[in-house]
Amino acid sequence: MLKERVLSAIVLIAIVCAALFLFSPFYFALTLAAVVALGVWEWTQFPRFNHSVWRFSLTAIASAFLFLWIYSQASYLNAGKVFAGYAQPILLFAVIWWFAAFFLVIGYPKSAAIWRKSVILQLLFAFLTLVPFLVGVLKLRLDQYTADSIHGIQLLLYVFVLVWAADSGAYFAGRKFGKHKLAPKVSPGKTWQGVIGGLITACILAALFIHFAGDSLFSHGTLPSLTALSVATVAVSVLGDLTESMFKRESGIKDSGNLIPGHGGVLDRIDSLTAATPFFAYFYFFVL
Repeated sequence: MLKERVLSAIVLIAIVCAALFLFSPFYFALTLAAVVALGVWEWTQFPRFNHSVWRFSLTAIASAFLFLWIYSQASYLNAGKVFAGYAQPILLFAVIWWFAAFFLVIGYPKSAAIWRKSVILQLLFAFLTLVPFLVGVLKLRLDQYTADSIHGIQLLLYVFVLVWAADSGAYFAGRKFGKHKLAPKVSPGKTWQGVIGGLITACILAALFIHFAGDSLFSHGTLPSLTALSVATVAVSVLGDLTESMFKRESGIKDSGNLIPGHGGVLDRIDSLTAATPFFAYFYFFVL
């Protein structure tokens, strides 16, 4: 099991690095769209469709939509422009969705009565989770692309590393000090002490990174505002994890899939990032 996890992690890191450093913006967007399409496939388990043909059909429709959308924007993407005119409202819808998801999580299992039998709502939740994630990643990756093609990679990796480091901090703090359950009906393993440990880790990492990187990386915000946004982003990333856990628990499944040996499915790997990335992107580009 450990060998599988390590080998899978090495392959994933290699693919991510290749996509980030070797692909043009258009092909990077197509690769990201493929990840989102796999996320759609896994999400179609949640409504409990009786026939797999429905899952295949919905995934095929979503894949075609993503391909045509990105293909129509190819020249703009290669020029570093990300869905000009509607990136902001898409990211804003994501912020609103995660605000609503917070109440769904804290109200679970009673809140499930709202969406449990509604295929439309569950597909809407998928759209509001996965499409803004794609837009947020592209917005960060292509920031100042024409002036410096590496700048956006650094900004995107900042958000990813921030979430991953906070997750590690939460894990160790939870193991050492964890006593009070965060959301026992959704994810029994998470504790308030773990979350606090993750937020402290994020605060320290963000303050150090912003201090030393300075204006070379961040073109918006100040040290206090960027640190506050970074900590809030980590808090929202926890919500992303809990929300997927809620949907899986309601559907009676442990992992969203088995595509990645030793790691579960695509959604299991990106659940925190689907919340953190659009949240950070919206406030970084349009508020600070």
